Amino acid sequence: MPAPVLLVVAHGSRDPRHAATVHALTARVRSLRPGLRVETGFLEFNAPSVPRILERLNAEAAGSTSGATEVVALPLLLTRAFHAKTDIPSVLREARSRLPRLRIRQAGVLGPSPLLLTALEQRLYEAGLTAADKRSTGLVLASAGSTDPEAIAVIAEIARELRHTGWCAVQPAFASASSSAGFPPTGDAVRALRAEGVSRVAVAPYVVAPGRLPDRIVAGAAEARADVLSEVLGASPALARLLLRRYDEALTARTLLLSA
Repeated sequence: MPAPVLLVVAHGSRDPRHAATVHALTARVRSLRPGLRVETGFLEFNAPSVPRILERLNAEAAGSTSGATEVVALPLLLTRAFHAKTDIPSVLREARSRLPRLRIRQAGVLGPSPLLLTALEQRLYEAGLTAADKRSTGLVLASAGSTDPEAIAVIAEIARELRHTGWCAVQPAFASASSSAGFPPTGDAVRALRAEGVSRVAVAPYVVAPGRLPDRIVAGAAEARADVLSEVLGASPALARLLLRRYDEALTARTLLLSA
């Protein structure tokens, strides 16, 4: 039997850079594990949709004894908030009820993970910083934003972890004031570090792909005159490895469940 299909579930965006970045990431995943079937589906705005991908896989399973009958749906999300808790489970439940030939399992979200911190710092080094610069640089950890307490707590903990890796100060921020839920928008976070006496401030977007909210991070960094702005995580090698790790963990959890 073929290995379970890895279905990467992205949110989607009207910004064409979003889908292009997601596809570049999944292409890197394929290159890391040749032979693994990796599909990409979107919740909205982009095609193919998650239900359409699952319908196609179900039809293949019905028409061939060699078709994959198991799918690991992996949310391309950094925190466990509304989409991971509500949207994606709802889509998968509906698919399970209509597509009896498929066994569908939802993997865990990407974060938190040391691999995400590796990807984040690699982007900062690509933007011109070095490891030696960390002790004299304040870092704004800028994520898209959430009102979910679990997601907010995770971002706060990541900021604390980064502080312990050598940055002279770390300030979490959200893309806009409307979603801040206690964290300032990016520009205010930059100014707060300046007020603390930090002379050099770097902004690190803690997001997977470009889009409307990441653009607000970029605008906030520019408005507050941050010294360094790194790129989104994108098709980072560390992020691709993390997708495969979450896939493997989902398979291990399935094995444990079946043997219990």
